[in-house]
Amino acid sequence: MSLLTHLLACLFGMGSWVSINGLWVELPLVVPHIPEGWYLPSYLSVLIQMANVGPLFVTLMHRFRPGALNEAAVIYAIIGLGTAASFLLAFFWKETVVVAGAPRSVALLILTFFLATVDCTSSVTFLPFMMRLKARYLTTYFIGEGLSGLLPALVALIQGVGVVHCINSTGSFNHTLNSSDSSVTFDLRAEYQPANFSAEVFFFFLSAMMLVCLVAFLLLNYHPSVARERPSYTNGGKEKSEKDRKWAEQKPMMDPYRPASQKRRSSFGTGLYSWTQVLYIFVILAWANALTNVVLPSVQSYSCLPYGSNTYHLSATMAAVANPLACFIAMFFPVRSLLLMGALTATGSGVGAYIMGMAALSPCPPLVHGTSGSVVIVLAWVLFILTLSYVKVIIGLILRDEGHGALVWCGAVVQLGSLLGAVTMFPVVSVYGLFSSGDPCNTKCQ
Repeated sequence: MSLLTHLLACLFGMGSWVSINGLWVELPLVVPHIPEGWYLPSYLSVLIQMANVGPLFVTLMHRFRPGALNEAAVIYAIIGLGTAASFLLAFFWKETVVVAGAPRSVALLILTFFLATVDCTSSVTFLPFMMRLKARYLTTYFIGEGLSGLLPALVALIQGVGVVHCINSTGSFNHTLNSSDSSVTFDLRAEYQPANFSAEVFFFFLSAMMLVCLVAFLLLNYHPSVARERPSYTNGGKEKSEKDRKWAEQKPMMDPYRPASQKRRSSFGTGLYSWTQVLYIFVILAWANALTNVVLPSVQSYSCLPYGSNTYHLSATMAAVANPLACFIAMFFPVRSLLLMGALTATGSGVGAYIMGMAALSPCPPLVHGTSGSVVIVLAWVLFILTLSYVKVIIGLILRDEGHGALVWCGAVVQLGSLLGAVTMFPVVSVYGLFSSGDPCNTKCQ
């Protein structure tokens, strides 16, 4: 295996969602300086779902005009757009324009839409591109995709985003938050600690990460060492013709452990899976992405803040670590069992139900006064992300074996699951306000 190719595949995967993930973790610094205030997350959710026009267009082109869309050109375009939009955010995120008699962050919202279009479209372009490399590099790509959430979170942690101090109303008492400290009383209020560096610097960092992704993609296309890792590479050291290479991208990648004479069970991919099994795989994929990308993240603060700000930040960080960890495990144990997939999905969904229950009971969930409550909720978040991330990687490997078109549909179903999750949770959280946030400084539970 080429370590260089593994590194490039990882860096390429990191560019898939780093921009939007970075914007989410930077919200505590952005919100106080814009007129939308804490309504901004709701606007972002709508913009991200509107950006699904990108993957919809790509999917329809693959379905009705196969081969007409130059996949590499689309990837170059969206990475370039993501780099430029992240760079421009550093200069214009504070700028406002009067619309309908009120100031609005028009530049921020437009640039966010561009970033969301880039990230959403990556689901139906980056994954199919990985068909050009051997199957083992797909897991490395998923590790990079997991790091696209972890790395911005770590940088934001260094930046000091969301670090809360509790002070009393007169300002004469300063106390660093500790959810297990019984001395915290009702006269305290939360105050965010100033950041170690500005939001502008953070947006420059996001732009640099997109530039790294672009360089990685260039090397994946043109570096000689990477060429040897392509399925179309021959022992004589020459690649097949352009026509043959394009055909190799479209043909199913056969599983070496699959009997060559096995009867086709459907017209999907290699025909290994029946249409019922294909539907089962895609339903699980949509369900897992709805839960991990939208449904549970939308209530993470409600499930964790009653136990303290430290618990919230620890759960967010450890959940971000669990994603690439699951991909790393899948690299060594790529078990393609549909039964195991269902069992892990049921386990992750059960843990997710516990997290949702804690969010619904906020601000007074069980064990709110003890350390055990913090430990349980953090472990729940880690197990939830770990199990469902492993499921998503295994589905990616299964569909990779079924061919280029299967990976296009994989990306489309990922976005569909996220869309359905957003449509479900947006009215529940943002319109009807069915969840109550815990106060990180004042516990009102008996």
